[in-house]
Amino acid sequence: MKLYNTLSGEQEEFAPEHDPITMYVCGITPYAPAHVGHAMRGVIFDVLRRYLEFKGHRVRHVENFTDVDDKMINSAAKMDITVPELADRNIKRYLAEMAKLNVLRAHIYPRATREMPKILDLISGLIERGYAYPVEGDVYFRVTKDEDYGKLSKRGKDSLMAGARVEINEKKEDPMDFALWKAQKPGEPSWESPWGAGRPGWHIECSAMSIAYLDETIDIHGGGSDLIFPHHENEIAQSESYTGKMPFARIWMHNGLLRLGDDKMSKSLGNIVAVGDALEQYSTDALRLFFISSHYRSPLTYSDENILAQERAVERLRNAATLEGIAANGDRLSAKPFRERFIAAMDDDLNTPRAIAVLFDLAREIQRGREQKMDISDAIATLQELSGILGLALKPAEAQHTSTDGDAFIELLIQTRKDLRDAKQFKLADNVRDRLADLGVHLEDSAEGTTWKYRPS
Repeated sequence: MKLYNTLSGEQEEFAPEHDPITMYVCGITPYAPAHVGHAMRGVIFDVLRRYLEFKGHRVRHVENFTDVDDKMINSAAKMDITVPELADRNIKRYLAEMAKLNVLRAHIYPRATREMPKILDLISGLIERGYAYPVEGDVYFRVTKDEDYGKLSKRGKDSLMAGARVEINEKKEDPMDFALWKAQKPGEPSWESPWGAGRPGWHIECSAMSIAYLDETIDIHGGGSDLIFPHHENEIAQSESYTGKMPFARIWMHNGLLRLGDDKMSKSLGNIVAVGDALEQYSTDALRLFFISSHYRSPLTYSDENILAQERAVERLRNAATLEGIAANGDRLSAKPFRERFIAAMDDDLNTPRAIAVLFDLAREIQRGREQKMDISDAIATLQELSGILGLALKPAEAQHTSTDGDAFIELLIQTRKDLRDAKQFKLADNVRDRLADLGVHLEDSAEGTTWKYRPS
């Protein structure tokens, strides 16, 4: 199996040195409900874990929650609740939504606020080794002491400074130095430390958690590509400086970002679709199929049309997977070639688009085998098994609006409405629109035509 390593910039043979495989994935900052970009990251690394387990490995999976930072503090203040209350509310919701998406639970979900002894120990160790320095209650990492700083993001110091959007801070020895510990500000939550009351910087928590719950060197470190710099760059610097061991992670995996229009989906930009809203509108299988329909390192654009296409695609797989496998003449449809092609695709840097294509080829052969009265039982079992590796349940559609027949009927009514408008029968056309709205189908007219969305009341 080969995986693309962001650190080397190449595909590398993935040959874990021990069992279980250790995998750390950066989780959410729960200052607001999770959006579908978070869900895509969750599904991608869930598929990786499922495939590794399919290949006979055990996986120890850790995913953190950054439950204290500026965004958490500001959001809690606006809502007039405590930071822990805000974290508990959104973490509970996130875990429930991931379960609905058929994402396997991580083995450990550490939270920054519950790992202070480990964080303080790591910061103290960096100070002792000369990699960090305290000043007026803050503690900063000395970037200039780390000779290969920037190796993950492949940037020189000038571009690193531009990427970090460094602010002038007279406390720092160098503008690129980053905070390991922040002195308490009035009204902020804080913890006691050798340098005074305060809270951890963003990056230090992941190093502390990864070392504590996995090892000083781990097999896979994952997250979105927006974390490459500065977050993961800083993780490498502080972790390897603390332990003296390289590499901190053998494979760095970064998924492409989910976009809404031309911009990445981001809570800070306000252009998000909440996971809960997507789950109300679409089936779990359609959402999962959409998230992995593009290679995990590529960006993906979220749209209703794209996911509705996956609803129809899932129906084809579901129909094939639920056929009876009884033969009339004893000829058996062999699924071995499809299984081999699926494994070859997944071994090639988790190439899920190719793997999905294999599933549809197999589904088509199952339908053909049924028409020819072949024994398709083994092929059906293989389709179910391989779909399960991708986390697809292929169960009956959760709601009527996900069926292809329903979609086709809606499209027919939209065309009828267009014909009525062309014939200047505007009242009848409006009646069609209003009746569809009563059923939860909302139309949107544009110069390119009419699109529709299902919005249950």
